[in-house]
Amino acid sequence: MTFLILRRFVQAALILLGVAAITFLLLYALPADPAVLIAGRSATPATVAAIRHELGLDQPLILQFFHYVGGILHGDLGRSYTQKTAVLPLLLARLPATLVLMAAGIVVEVTIGITLGTIAAVRRGGLVDRLVMMASFVGVSAPQFVVALLLLYVFAATLGWFPMSGYGTPDHVVLPAMTLGVLGAGWYARMVRSAMIDVLNQDYVRTARAKGLSSSRIVFRHALPNAILPIIAMIGIDIGQFMSGVVVVEAVYGWPGIGQLAWQAIQQVDIPIIMGVTLVSALAIVIGNLLADIIAPFIDPRIRAQ
Repeated sequence: MTFLILRRFVQAALILLGVAAITFLLLYALPADPAVLIAGRSATPATVAAIRHELGLDQPLILQFFHYVGGILHGDLGRSYTQKTAVLPLLLARLPATLVLMAAGIVVEVTIGITLGTIAAVRRGGLVDRLVMMASFVGVSAPQFVVALLLLYVFAATLGWFPMSGYGTPDHVVLPAMTLGVLGAGWYARMVRSAMIDVLNQDYVRTARAKGLSSSRIVFRHALPNAILPIIAMIGIDIGQFMSGVVVVEAVYGWPGIGQLAWQAIQQVDIPIIMGVTLVSALAIVIGNLLADIIAPFIDPRIRAQ
């Protein structure tokens, strides 16, 4: 396990370096000039040149990248072009809101997905199975903004059960978490169903049935723990995806998270913030996968035996 963790840390460092390099090149290939955007339309060429020199944008690209990597190693993600402040404090200020939304969304999607997937697997081939698969297809296909607006209209505007937008109380997190949960539960339901069907056809499950064990005990004690490993891997991926992939949800619900910050930075071509959000998201994916690798042996003893 120690060797696995050390190897993962080395891989994480290489992955983050690769992500930083690719993102850096893609962003600086954009036709937009941050110096022009900061200076304004009426700025003179001399003013634009001065701003470009102040930001270091007149240096060779490779030198700019080395300076950026050197700053990362010292905990410096650069300074925002538009907000005139360090990027790291901006990210840290938005991080708690995104973590709350991420955790709530994962809980909702995993709960719904595992429940529906298990029911569909046990009732495979029947009406319930077809209904669950149809619902999961609709869930994974529905656009985020459509689900968000529909939930807002029904539960906030019409019924008045939850606030329209904002952040700070448990009521504020329900609708954003439900939006993410409904969209993600379809993937979990389909994966759990597939894994459960495979497990339920194994010899040890047939042996458990032959011994007279109840169906609920077979499903929850023997089948589900062995079918849940792919879910753990998906959760690791979702951790990183939710760190930056909830831009639409945060915009609709006025949620002050990292996704909203990234959207504002994209509109303003604020490259340091975009780079910072990308690196934080990549780091979250790496950490999520590492946690999944650490947890998996405790769920499946066969992994520990390898």
